[in-house]
Amino acid sequence: MTSQSALSLAPSSEPGQTPVQRTGGRVLVDALRLHGADRIYCVPGESFLDVLDALHDQPAIDLVVCKHEGAAANMAEADGKLTGRPGICFVTRGPGATHASIGVHIAAQDSTPMILFVGQIARQHMGREAFQEVDYVAMFGGMAKWVAQIDDPARIPELVARAFQCATSGRPGPVVLALPEDVLDGLCECADAAPYRPVMAAPSQEDAQALRAALAGAERPLVIAGGAGWTAEAAEDFAAFIKAWDLPVACAFRRQDVFDNRDEHYAGHLSLGVNPRLAQRVRDADLILAFGTRLGDIATDGYQLLEPPRPRQRLVHVHADSAELGRVYQAELAIQAGIVPGTRMLAGLAAPESPRWAQWTRAARADHVAFATPVAPHGQMRQLRGVDLCQVMQHLDQTLPDDTILSNGAGNYTVWLHRFYAYRQPRTELAPTCGAMGYGLPAAIAAKLRDPERTVVCFAGDGCFLMYPQELATAAEAGANVIVVLVNNGMYGTIRMHQEKRYPGRVSGTGIRNPDFVAMARACGAWAERVEHADAFAGAFERARAAGTPALIELVTDPRQITPAMWVDQ
Repeated sequence: MTSQSALSLAPSSEPGQTPVQRTGGRVLVDALRLHGADRIYCVPGESFLDVLDALHDQPAIDLVVCKHEGAAANMAEADGKLTGRPGICFVTRGPGATHASIGVHIAAQDSTPMILFVGQIARQHMGREAFQEVDYVAMFGGMAKWVAQIDDPARIPELVARAFQCATSGRPGPVVLALPEDVLDGLCECADAAPYRPVMAAPSQEDAQALRAALAGAERPLVIAGGAGWTAEAAEDFAAFIKAWDLPVACAFRRQDVFDNRDEHYAGHLSLGVNPRLAQRVRDADLILAFGTRLGDIATDGYQLLEPPRPRQRLVHVHADSAELGRVYQAELAIQAGIVPGTRMLAGLAAPESPRWAQWTRAARADHVAFATPVAPHGQMRQLRGVDLCQVMQHLDQTLPDDTILSNGAGNYTVWLHRFYAYRQPRTELAPTCGAMGYGLPAAIAAKLRDPERTVVCFAGDGCFLMYPQELATAAEAGANVIVVLVNNGMYGTIRMHQEKRYPGRVSGTGIRNPDFVAMARACGAWAERVEHADAFAGAFERARAAGTPALIELVTDPRQITPAMWVDQ
């Protein structure tokens, strides 16, 4: 009788061939490879040992073992952002799944293709509250695009194909599949599925004609661009449309990389700490073309710049998901279209010879340039203690290669990055629109593994970094030589800001007693240096780039300065 370990070495079935007997774990790994998966992020668990065993014989799939399931899920989500293919994460049942839920939430709000595979207890024990038992359909049902449990090893090809299809089609998002351990070690004979093909809505000729008529009739148009699924081709088509029509472009929250921020048509970022002049420009526009973006609460300043359900501005809304069109805003013209066919439509619109809004576009750009130019810290009235982040951002903006990938999590430190750094290419901004702390380092590791030759810089506050600092060891083990710029102000800055607004002078729960970050980084195998003045940053950054290992630069900053324009006592 053939052993299960020997059976796991059997080749997968080809169309027209008789299926061979395989374990469920081997069927699953064969399915992942068939659908193009080349990297898996995980924290190992006994609930999916048969998958790990099958991966032993599949060198085409890189297995990255992380230190925390939350970080593993964040890495998979970032990988999905970068590739447009589902990022793959495996975690064990119960605690592993609950830790990994943060990545599913990020993928849902950021519209990122991702598949989370969760080990599950054996089928015969379900419903008894067995060790680490969780109902994953109930747990993830309101968060993921689709959640299912595979109860028959012969159905693994079918359900995995559906998972890839669901995660990438329409509005991309996360899928969760639970894997009972007795399904993974069970034997079956089944045929493999065909590789998945994403389905994307395309606009009609009538849509294009209606859009052109709406634009041609405007006096003060403004394009708001965002969403997921941008490719280099889509970005080129979009830029060609913007330039031909001479339109001002604002990017939605943490989607700055969809349009070159150095272009004369770029008008800024609809984010936390938005340029007041840009906010007013949204109010003053007579036509808003929202392309790819959901028009969430951050981009609309709490649904105030555009008021639901019917904005004062004429609204044209182009989005991949029909369920999103009309969900909050009733557009005058709603067009269901994915990013690639949508930008192809835009590039094909014949532009007017002399658009009447040229001065409007020039003024929008001038407002942005003024806002994005770093200023001296508050004149002579205050003496800044520590590193001036404006100088740091100015140096990076002037010296980083155009294809540099920058990642960040949540915190007031991100205001400097979003305001003063000019993104140049698509898929160079890894930042969670859901505002999750701790995202920056795992995302940076995923980016560096995806393209080792590119510069990858992670920005993190001290509180943000402390969510997953141990992943520096993962970076060192995997050879992912990321550069972490750690902004240390000794507090949870965003919460402290809100605390000072509501309860002035009553500091409670927002301070951080930090460890020695340099020693911590070195213990994990990284190069590290502490910087206390901006003049020392350029030299430290070059040493970090030349280190040949992951690197961390700790910036000691003034806790009194909450944003570039605000101090805590204000």
